[in-house]
Amino acid sequence: MGVITSANLAQAIVKLVASRSLPAVMGNLVMGNLVNRNYEPSLAQAGDTVNIPIPAVLSRNNIAEGGSVTTQNPSLGNAQVVLNMHTEATFQIPDVSSVLVGAASGNFSLMDNYMKPAMIALAEGIEQDLLNLYINLNANTAVGTGNTPLTESVIDSAEKSLFNAKVPESEQKNLVLSADAYSDVRQIPRFTETRTVGTGGAIVNGKVGELKNFTVFRSQFVASPATTDYNLAFANDALALVMRRLPQPLPGTGAVAEYAELGNFGMRVVMSYAPNTLAQQFTVDALYGVAVLRNIFGVQVLS
Repeated sequence: MGVITSANLAQAIVKLVASRSLPAVMGNLVMGNLVNRNYEPSLAQAGDTVNIPIPAVLSRNNIAEGGSVTTQNPSLGNAQVVLNMHTEATFQIPDVSSVLVGAASGNFSLMDNYMKPAMIALAEGIEQDLLNLYINLNANTAVGTGNTPLTESVIDSAEKSLFNAKVPESEQKNLVLSADAYSDVRQIPRFTETRTVGTGGAIVNGKVGELKNFTVFRSQFVASPATTDYNLAFANDALALVMRRLPQPLPGTGAVAEYAELGNFGMRVVMSYAPNTLAQQFTVDALYGVAVLRNIFGVQVLS
């Protein structure tokens, strides 16, 4: 049995907070769970650039009898994503021992009361940054009209744009709408009422689900400059969220850090002592960048 010291106790506390942090963030992401996520547990600094390869384009050739193949020299495309977002959420716990006692007995409510607001703030920042990429999704002509209710024909035009852009049928197509646009869709009788779609298709719980080959979501952070909502229709590879590890604090500085990682998503949890308030301070931070990956895989949907 190992000896309990202040050092390994501090590390255990940070691990406990880290294990609770990531699920809270993931549960509050919409866009972050839909776009291409690129994550590696390699250290990086703010301002670093990450290169993401884009599949090459090849063409077919018809070999005449007795002919030979035509060798192609395709080159990979490249999307550069700058890690220019170092976002953090910090909170203090005056009596961290009471939190540990509760967690040891399986009661995480006290920890969650401190942590959940901070995690939601972090997730909301990522959502906002991804949705603000609408201005760079300009390869396809925008559909719909600003400050005008969303209609079935507009949604149909968005899906047709992605089909014409050769988005693979196997790739999920997403439609992320503002509150107003989502409400407009819920009022299209042909898709929401039992008399037109049957008992299995009518909206009874308020969720649209799937419509016109789109999986439909709503977000409070859809960009809305000048009363126009810039909703987004896109395949996952249209946008990228790139994350990298931040370095550990310098030894002997009084701070202890742990990484919270799940699949291709990660962040750092740092615990330190705040002498001015006599409390333990926790900072959850993430280093990331967002960018358009495949412009033609997305279209603006105005409403």
